Amino acid sequence: MIKSFEGNTPVLHPTAFISEMAYIVGDVEIGEGSSIWPGTVIRGDMGKVKIGKFSNVQDNSVVHGDADVVIGDNVVIGHRVMCHAAEIGDRVLVGNGAILNDGVKVGENSVIGSGSMIVENMDIPRQSIVMGIPGRIRGEAQQKHIDLQKELCDIYKEKAQRYKSQGDLE
Repeated sequence: MIKSFEGNTPVLHPTAFISEMAYIVGDVEIGEGSSIWPGTVIRGDMGKVKIGKFSNVQDNSVVHGDADVVIGDNVVIGHRVMCHAAEIGDRVLVGNGAILNDGVKVGENSVIGSGSMIVENMDIPRQSIVMGIPGRIRGEAQQKHIDLQKELCDIYKEKAQRYKSQGDLE
């Protein structure tokens, strides 16, 4: 479902795939080739939510913030992620079930481990690996992590176009 809220209507790039079971409301912008999967909620009712190009927000995730939320290009947000982050840089992988609280900033090419909980206002430098509860920087993302993120992003880019090509039932 796509809804306006207080005069703000989501802006969806025509090449984006939006599941009919997603809920997108308010001041939301979704970029070229991005995909939003079933059960996802994206609420732009307190600040703008901007998702860049070729990013994906997987099943049952929530993207919302008490201020603006900016998600870069080629970002993978795994299943059941709670994203209140302020910024997620390009080519970031957020693992399944992670929680990113208000004000979090994640630098490009970083990996947030599955099930991690990132405390408010944490500033994560580029190419970091963050894991745990609370999340701590555990090291620097290596080429194998960057390759995995790209592979996952490419899988979802291709899958989104397959879903989009199926059209809707009349």
